[in-house]
Amino acid sequence: MKSDLGKNDRMDKLVSLCKRRGFIFPDSEIYGGLANSWDYGPLGVLLKNNLRREWWKFFVTSRADMVGVDSSIIMNPKVWEASGHLGNFSDPLVECKKCHHRFRADHLLESTAIEPKHEKERPRSAAHIKCPDCSGELTETKQFNLMFKTFIGPVEDAGSAAYLRPELAAGMFTNFKNVLDSLRLRLPFGIAQSGRTFRNEITTGNFIFRTREFEIMEFEYFIRPEEWREHFERWLMEIKRWWTEVVGADMGNFYFHEIPDGERAHYSERTVDIEYQYPFGLKELHGLAYRTDFDLKRHMEASGVDLSYRDPVSGEKFIPHCIEPTFGLDRMVLVTLLEHFEEVEGGRSEEGESKHEKEIVLRLPRALAPIQAAVFPLSKKEPLTHLAGDLAQELRAVGFSTQYDETGSIGKRYRRQDEIGTPFCVTVDFETLEDKKVTVRDRDSMAQERVGIGEIVGYFKEKFA
Repeated sequence: MKSDLGKNDRMDKLVSLCKRRGFIFPDSEIYGGLANSWDYGPLGVLLKNNLRREWWKFFVTSRADMVGVDSSIIMNPKVWEASGHLGNFSDPLVECKKCHHRFRADHLLESTAIEPKHEKERPRSAAHIKCPDCSGELTETKQFNLMFKTFIGPVEDAGSAAYLRPELAAGMFTNFKNVLDSLRLRLPFGIAQSGRTFRNEITTGNFIFRTREFEIMEFEYFIRPEEWREHFERWLMEIKRWWTEVVGADMGNFYFHEIPDGERAHYSERTVDIEYQYPFGLKELHGLAYRTDFDLKRHMEASGVDLSYRDPVSGEKFIPHCIEPTFGLDRMVLVTLLEHFEEVEGGRSEEGESKHEKEIVLRLPRALAPIQAAVFPLSKKEPLTHLAGDLAQELRAVGFSTQYDETGSIGKRYRRQDEIGTPFCVTVDFETLEDKKVTVRDRDSMAQERVGIGEIVGYFKEKFA
């Protein structure tokens, strides 16, 4: 049974688990770290890769109307001028006149229970709030551009200025004509991309929820303007299906927030923020926006290149509109961990093992689990270790992420695998020498069955089909 974890307690335990078991580490920890920067450890990399792979399969490769690109992180600065990022991509900033620490105005309002209803709402005045660090007086709110600036070449001047991309969408719009010409696609179709983005956030925090460097997965789905409503609703349903069927999430923890007129991004005619009930509050997870023809039209005007579409049957020529679903991969990792992190009453250990009051089980879906199978020899003695080692390598050779463990009692080894979400544990015991079978234990049901060594690869192929 699930225990009733307090919200802060749950988050603290998850962060502790992530470091202790090799999912996520503080960045540059041996030098004292860097504010809210995180590194993915061995298991975190596997989980993140699995989520990225399943997302790409679900939204891109399983569909006939989707293609992918991989655009540059540093693009021509004119891209960001045309997209509006140089002029509009900013957050409200206040600075303490005494200690000179800077804060996002909307986050200060939130901390004093005068929070905006959602993250895109314009914050109300923070004039009456004091600095949370020294109680000093704060300046008036100013807009702070979030783009990281860099320089190309040996001279740092205005002519060599460039920016790290703050989003992926621009690379799909600037490649629209290349994709259209090379593949002769017909509407509707989408261009997808996954990659690193950078935002010089004033306020970071809540583990990997808000950082300055993160990975986004999104696509621009190009459509006829009169068809936008049906496509918008269809992608909204596909997003729900992704979370339930692939991630295995409880949709009761999600809130689909319609952003009202006057509070949407400048390019959007309709936006739905998909919000999640994190332990630290209801916050944005990702979004779905109808961007109209804003982007293609702006890039067409700024570049002088014709980005319109000509229907091959009717000959009609027009600028396509687009629907944009955007997913933050790091937030997806966090939500996946939160959804499947469970602390249960002790008693999952084998007979004879000391019973723990609480035990952690990470009930990840099989396709997402960092380690798919763990192989144990019941004893460190030969020939059990040799048989177990060979079996682990056989599973790796056919593509199963496999961990070999011979340290500690069998109960402790089970608990270690439960904590990292391994769906199956395989034990090579003394009976194996006689019947050529191993014991396979299921993480969730704890049921055990004997499977022939020669049948184990086919057994797992069926389980992970």
